[in-house]
Amino acid sequence: MLRDVLSETLVRCDLDVSDATGVIDALLDLICTTGKVRDREIARQDVLANERRSSTGMQHGVAIPHAKTTAVDHLLAAVAVTRNPIDFDSLDGKPCRIFVMTLSPIDQVGPHMRFLAEIGRLLKDRHIRDAVRTAGTPAELLAAFVGKT
Repeated sequence: MLRDVLSETLVRCDLDVSDATGVIDALLDLICTTGKVRDREIARQDVLANERRSSTGMQHGVAIPHAKTTAVDHLLAAVAVTRNPIDFDSLDGKPCRIFVMTLSPIDQVGPHMRFLAEIGRLLKDRHIRDAVRTAGTPAELLAAFVGKT
């Protein structure tokens, strides 16, 4: 599924932001380059509302901000690695550097859940997280994800 959703234009190796909102905005900007987001502000508000309900900061420096939204018709995603760790209210209390955002249509549950499960399984592997964090180009970052699925 990752192979179908991600491309080099949807990944960033060196995101230079200073907080969680900056991460969300930057990832949303990447997703919007697809031309498949009908309303960026609705998508943004849905992601932020989901973060208010429960943080999407996981463990091991990974956060997965996501939302079900009326702003998209199909599952869309983007990945970024930040230069500096960002506080994302993670389960383990540690800051994050690896971020995966997904937007899904409200009426489609399956693809959303499969994508989140696949990302979760993948990023449990320390070697993959290391490859993602140290990727120097979008191609290397993408390969760290889709080369292992």
